[in-house]
Amino acid sequence: MEHGADEAASLELENFLPYRLNRLAEAVSRDFQTIYRTRHGLTRPEWRLLASLGQHGTMTATEVGRDSAMHKTKVSRAVSALEERRWLKRETDPEDRRVERLALTPVGAKAYAELVPLARRFEADLLRTLAPAERKALSVGLAAIERRFVGG
Repeated sequence: MEHGADEAASLELENFLPYRLNRLAEAVSRDFQTIYRTRHGLTRPEWRLLASLGQHGTMTATEVGRDSAMHKTKVSRAVSALEERRWLKRETDPEDRRVERLALTPVGAKAYAELVPLARRFEADLLRTLAPAERKALSVGLAAIERRFVGG
């Protein structure tokens, strides 16, 4: 077999960008998870729901799923869990009774407000590991990939 044919039949995952991005995202998420899990016993989907509602205010479950890239079953479980904690409330949309609007309660908003500075500190600590030029390159590169795959 020729060298070119070997390359075509083989893939080094450790050098394959989608694999690297996924592995990195998983590792960073796992590390950040220790903060919200330790503080409030939240799962990753519950944190993402809390963060989406904290940032955007009232949303539908569909909007949360789109915003956080979560499957609707994960959103649904997270909604139930935060509602059980009394961190969010559901209200039927007056214009379309099939749609529920989700919003944080004062208790949920307080938990979100407590976690925001911790999230920002986590991000700042992560970015401090990079030189200024590396931070800029990361920002520009991620923005380009996001435009290609998620719009914006």
